[in-house]
Amino acid sequence: MEIDLNGATVALDGETNPIVDAVLAALRANGGTVVEAGDAADIVLMSNPLRPGATVQDPCQHADARRAAVAMAERGGGRIVFLISAAAGMPMRRHPRFSMENAAMLAGMRALAMEFGPKVLVNAVGFGAVAAETIVSGDAAMLSHTPVGRAGCIEEAVAAVLFFCDPLNTYTTGQMLGVDGGWTAGYGRNF
Repeated sequence: MEIDLNGATVALDGETNPIVDAVLAALRANGGTVVEAGDAADIVLMSNPLRPGATVQDPCQHADARRAAVAMAERGGGRIVFLISAAAGMPMRRHPRFSMENAAMLAGMRALAMEFGPKVLVNAVGFGAVAAETIVSGDAAMLSHTPVGRAGCIEEAVAAVLFFCDPLNTYTTGQMLGVDGGWTAGYGRNF
C-alpha cells in the first residue's frame, strides 16, 4: 500500500516487534520521518505486546497517548494508532488478563478519540494470529477459529496501520480494525 506522508514525523511509544519494525519501514518508505518517542510527532504509534502471556504496557502508556494528543491538538492535528491484540474486542478464555488489558487499551483509545476529535484521529489495529517465520502476534490456537483458515502476514498487518496513517483518511476515528482473519467475527465451532 502506498500513501503520501510528505515528511510527516512518526514516533513509537512502546515495544518493538516484527510488525512494528515493518510498519516503521513502510512509513519511512512512504515519506515519513521517524523521531524519538516524546518528540512532537504527527503520527504516534502506541505499541503493546501482541502475544498472550505478555503483560500490556503500564498505565502510563495511556498518559503518554493523552500527552501526545494534547500536543497534536495544540499544533492543529495528528494521528495516534494503537497496536493491540484482537483480544481487545473478543476476549480469549485462556488469556483473561491479556484480554482485559487489551480491552482497557481499546476503551482508552476510544475515550481519546472522543476527547480530541476532530483535530486528532485516534484508532487501533487489533491483530490476531500474524506470522513471519513464527507467530509474532496472537496465539496459534486462534487459527482453529479463523474463517480464512490461516495466519495473517506482516504485509497485511502493515497495510491496516497505513490505512489509519493515510492523509486521505480524514473521517475515521475511535475504531479498531481487526486484522485477524475473521477471528473476532465469532468462533466457528460446532457446539
